[in-house]
Amino acid sequence: MSAVRDRPVNRSADDPLITGEAVALDVRPASAVIRAGGTAIDVVLSVVLLVGVALALAGLQVDAAAGRAILITSVVLVLVVLPTAVETASHGRSLGKLAMGLRVVRDDGGAIGFRHAFVRALTGVLEIYLTFGGLAVLVGFLNPSSKRLGDILAGTHAQVERAPKVETQAFGVPVELTGWATTADVGRLPDALGRRVAAFFANASHLVPSSRQRIAASLAAEVAPYVEPRPDASPERFLAAVVAIRRERDLTALRREAERLAALGPVLDTTPSDFPVR
Repeated sequence: MSAVRDRPVNRSADDPLITGEAVALDVRPASAVIRAGGTAIDVVLSVVLLVGVALALAGLQVDAAAGRAILITSVVLVLVVLPTAVETASHGRSLGKLAMGLRVVRDDGGAIGFRHAFVRALTGVLEIYLTFGGLAVLVGFLNPSSKRLGDILAGTHAQVERAPKVETQAFGVPVELTGWATTADVGRLPDALGRRVAAFFANASHLVPSSRQRIAASLAAEVAPYVEPRPDASPERFLAAVVAIRRERDLTALRREAERLAALGPVLDTTPSDFPVR
């Protein structure tokens, strides 16, 4: 039993991330290019700090042995201690990752700790600084989740937290069809057909006129069996009216359901009469 429980699970980049409570997380692993941009910002900051330390040492009157000791200590602090402290305190973020909208998390989606940050920082000295980023780039492009060597050893990955702006495609019933919409019987469309209609309106502005008319006519023919009566309108205007009517009617149904649940709330939340208090 324990052997089966401890067996590692091979998960591809396209598989959803499943937590210990069997909940699928909708997260996007960061690509190697985006990660390289964040890492480049962090490397530049580290180099600037090291150059500042070297310039400060040049102005101090210390012997060669003390200068080397201070320089080595500064390198360890800047390349290992500082990144570990920053990622541990910020739960997986650095200035470069903040600029690129990234966060380093465990493979199960949880926040990283000191151990994960320390392994990543220590390995980064080899794969980022000693190999000038070549090892990190090679491993990142070969790994399905764009992990570098430090992520593989620490059991972490970088995910994109900056959600893209979603443009709304909301529109109403065309003016010439408002009278028809008051009496039209528009049934619920199958999910697959509804998604195709929504995708058509999302990309209609990018289609050439001939393709736009052809796709609209094809979709209108598939939607027609769910509508009675069929209005005298162009296929695209017909589809727009159907989408607007279904949206309003579904919204009304959801609002009425919420009102019924709110009315039943006092009954559902109270305990029955004469129920013993425990």
